[in-house]
Amino acid sequence: MCKIALSLRQKKIAEIVRQDGPITGEHIARQLDVTRAALRSDLAILVMSGILDARPKVGYFYTGKNTLGMLQEEISVITVEQVMSVPVVIGTDKSAYDAVVSMFMDDAGSVFVVDEKGYLNGVVSRKDLLKAATNNNGDLKDLPVVMVMTQLSKIVMVHPEDSVASAARKAIDNEIDSLPVVEVVSARAKTYQVVGRITKTNFTRLLVDLAEGKGGNYHSR
Repeated sequence: MCKIALSLRQKKIAEIVRQDGPITGEHIARQLDVTRAALRSDLAILVMSGILDARPKVGYFYTGKNTLGMLQEEISVITVEQVMSVPVVIGTDKSAYDAVVSMFMDDAGSVFVVDEKGYLNGVVSRKDLLKAATNNNGDLKDLPVVMVMTQLSKIVMVHPEDSVASAARKAIDNEIDSLPVVEVVSARAKTYQVVGRITKTNFTRLLVDLAEGKGGNYHSR
């Protein structure tokens, strides 16, 4: 079966056929206020993807694939790179207070700590900073960020080419609000370049866009 991202009109056609099928192409076009010729490619895609079937002198009918299945197909072909945000980073020479400022300025829940080459060294979350502030009587200016960050060996990360569904599963399973998106510099040396971040907000925005029929925006990127 071909996995194809459906346009808003194709979803409307599928819903019309699901409710009124079997139905001819002319009747579908009439409901959408377009010509039969304008729907030719849309109907071909829906038939090819297995959502609709057609029979001579009968018309189009729905094959039983539900909307959830269509949504699953759309999500399965969207990659992390298509939905990720710009990463919020600070250097390893900065303080925990600098991490707080970066979070506030960029409205981020986590900050990635990188060395002078931009390689990922750790990640600092709000929880980490709250714990550090409690243990240091609220004074974070003289506390090195490397003392409060989660070390590289414990960081859950994703890659630009990973599917957004697999990234969401990692975030859920590990109860993480933000995942660093990295490119491998050296697998042996375990060095990674931070190229983005993917958060619960990214996942939510994607679902809203798909629900509003804007999935094609991701497939065109």
